[in-house]
Amino acid sequence: MTTPASSAPAAPRDFSVADFDFTLPTELIAQHPAAERSASRLLDATGARPADRIFRDLPALLQPGDLLVFNDTQVVKARMFGEKASGGKLELLIERVLLPHEALDGSENEVVAHIRVSKKPQPGGRLHMAGGLDGGGFDATFIGRWPDEQGQLFRLRLQGPAGETPYELMQRHGHVPLPPYIEHADDADDERRYQTVFARVPGAVAAPTAALHFDESVLAALDARGVQRASVTLHVGAGTFAPMKAERISEHVMHHERYAIPPATVQAIADCRARGGRVVAVGTTTVRTLESWARSGEVAGDTNIFITPGFDYRVVDLLITNFHLPKSTLMMLVSAFAGYEPVMALYRHAIEQRYRFFSYGDAMLLRKS
Repeated sequence: MTTPASSAPAAPRDFSVADFDFTLPTELIAQHPAAERSASRLLDATGARPADRIFRDLPALLQPGDLLVFNDTQVVKARMFGEKASGGKLELLIERVLLPHEALDGSENEVVAHIRVSKKPQPGGRLHMAGGLDGGGFDATFIGRWPDEQGQLFRLRLQGPAGETPYELMQRHGHVPLPPYIEHADDADDERRYQTVFARVPGAVAAPTAALHFDESVLAALDARGVQRASVTLHVGAGTFAPMKAERISEHVMHHERYAIPPATVQAIADCRARGGRVVAVGTTTVRTLESWARSGEVAGDTNIFITPGFDYRVVDLLITNFHLPKSTLMMLVSAFAGYEPVMALYRHAIEQRYRFFSYGDAMLLRKS
């Protein structure tokens, strides 16, 4: 698809990370999802003034011929506990299952992970996860750092008792990788609700949270309204929660995430443009996928696109998104989309009106400025 040409943006202001800070009462950090997915609140910012709505109102806010694009990634139970051969306790958060061409031995058993342990193991060291091979769990052999010797992540080779794949081992022994600001241990409700109703491709360690509000009743209402649907896949990494260490956003380097866009979605976007519809991205992960493709022309690969004020959006017209952490890269993305001052004003409104924030919180609908 050829994306529409646009005029060159004005030179962006050199924002500091502190420009995206705000004071959030801790009681507004949602610890549990709403009783019903579509009963969450929706701050509608598409009109002259923001309007406080309920998420199930969304279909009426869209137009026949619009195209909703979802991220169909599936959250895997990537957090696991074990010990070193010495007995030292450790925790793994598997960030990525390597494809055969990425693995050193060409297998499907190598993963990249964060390791929380008092002292990192040496190459060749064996970790006994969930009881280890002799205790009904599995072993993980430490290979080295990733993607190179200076990398912050670690490459491991997993070995289960019956040759299970890493995804099977995670499903059997892992825990839902809830965000660090959710204070309870994962339970059966999290396993169900920290997952979208259309999750299809396993690989994410964090949910595409704007899509958590959709249920079958909303999807049926969208169909009845004549709103079309398509999907992309971006496997959300734990880097989405990593604090920014640079003071100026121009100095920050984004983490990489794997994405793919099927041919049917490329065609659906072209058809939407042809009929005069609007492309509605469900979540910032969908935005990052579509705008990465618009620049690279690649329908699959890794992206570390960093979207900040002054960014020239080429695909997305409307955005459904949750409320994000202060000083986060996602605050910068939505400010680039709807304008820095308008977004900061919307956040002040949301706090005053007691909206619920972050992964299990409420949503807002934004239009491109």
